[in-house]
Amino acid sequence: RCAACRHLRRRCPSDCIFAPYFPANNPRRFSYVHRIYGASNVAKILQDLPENVRGEAADSLHYEAYCRIKDPVYGIVGMITVLHQQICAAQRHLARVHAEI
Repeated sequence: RCAACRHLRRRCPSDCIFAPYFPANNPRRFSYVHRIYGASNVAKILQDLPENVRGEAADSLHYEAYCRIKDPVYGIVGMITVLHQQICAAQRHLARVHAEI
């Protein structure tokens, strides 16, 4: 069974939409996504996408859910803001170094 079917305590059908993206060896990955989005919403999202981008969508849903659990107020936006501030600080430092040279 995949991690999703195991978490939901159901049988895993051969055409399970979750199986390729939520393997049994990583149950925490599905639990994060399920906690934030819900299993039915994730299934709808994955079914509406072409098969060649479903893996990337599952990765994105997992990362966004992980960030939302880690920081319930800002989630992924908080991480993006921190990274943007670090880039701006590095650019200012680089400009100072160029000015000294």
